[in-house]
Amino acid sequence: MKKAGFFALAAITALVLSGCTDSDAPAGGTDDADTSSSAADLTPITVGVIPIADTAPLYVGDAQGFFEDEGLDLTIETATGGAAIVPAVVSGDYEFGFSNQLSLMVAADQGLNITMVSAAVSSTGDTTQDMGAVVSKADSGIVSPADLAGKTVSSNSVGNINDTVVRSVVDEAGADSSTIDFVEVPFPDAIAAVENDQVDAAFVVEPFVTSALEAGLNVVTYAYADFDPKLDIAAYFALSDIDPELLEKFQSAMTKSLEFADSNPDVVREVMGTYTKTPPEVLAEITLPRFPTEMDRASVEKLAAAAQNYGVLKAEPDYDNLLP
Repeated sequence: MKKAGFFALAAITALVLSGCTDSDAPAGGTDDADTSSSAADLTPITVGVIPIADTAPLYVGDAQGFFEDEGLDLTIETATGGAAIVPAVVSGDYEFGFSNQLSLMVAADQGLNITMVSAAVSSTGDTTQDMGAVVSKADSGIVSPADLAGKTVSSNSVGNINDTVVRSVVDEAGADSSTIDFVEVPFPDAIAAVENDQVDAAFVVEPFVTSALEAGLNVVTYAYADFDPKLDIAAYFALSDIDPELLEKFQSAMTKSLEFADSNPDVVREVMGTYTKTPPEVLAEITLPRFPTEMDRASVEKLAAAAQNYGVLKAEPDYDNLLP
């Protein structure tokens, strides 16, 4: 049986995150007795994620029965960022987790016994319309990356991929990114933080990019795409010593899920409505990311180099042990 449990997240206006997205009807139309019997044969796993467009393939794969097909009983738990998910995996609360790649590099840099086990999401590469962006008020005077110098910019967590790519594009624009004050604001609260002048600009991802545009905010930079058109943004990860058989089953289910999601954008938009309360009109307009099944190592190395430059990473990662 498929199920998903969620921690409550703060929200704004119509974009309040929902409580759970349980898949009630098992694939194949089996009766209750058959369902109970088959469920007893499944291996329970918990995966920690952020409830955003990036993680839709996991929900899609759950609904399509890909995890049950691999003998897995999937529970999905949510948090505000990868920085909260990593400790849960390390402590054994979750078997797998979702996090931006830089947070995972930082965790490995600090000696944590983790490894990336599956691709998850990447930029569209379109610098005019991507799934992650820095937004500001239309009358703020912040219209280009260079204008972010000396400003306060929010991200769902600090010291991760978002502030690193923002700093890179600001420096490339000829400004001084060291003068930016990055503060932590969960994605669902970021639009209100900009509107209420709590921050000058905010880094958000879909569905919040489209919501920000609907609210009249301005895109300063599609920072992921501006940083690298093939940027791998996040990955699923586990402890390095995870049971190999369990890992193989999870990887097989994720590959099916990513392939299906990448080929069925309408299904992705539909399933997003089950784990966020994003209005249908916003879901119809959001820019979906790419859902690759393999990571682009060159973009990973570029991100790591930038992180070292800004002091986020102490040393170059051991890619052979960190990447799947």
